[in-house]
Amino acid sequence: MKNAQCKRCLNKFDEKEIYTIQQFQYRKSPSYEWTKEFFDILKIDEWESFCEACLLYYGKISSDVWLKYCKN
Repeated sequence: MKNAQCKRCLNKFDEKEIYTIQQFQYRKSPSYEWTKEFFDILKIDEWESFCEACLLYYGKISSDVWLKYCKN
């Protein structure tokens, strides 16, 4: 039963396949605090639901911004 919906692509998926930006707390950089601030600017709450493809998309965008504008 498909009962969850991705905030970005609006596709429905199984609830057990939900991803949130909290997944990014496990990457080395940027920090999770920076990541939360970045997504706050995009109006994305840390509890919003995403499918795996969209979470990977946001992971790439946040890493690209970090590398281009924030990394010393």
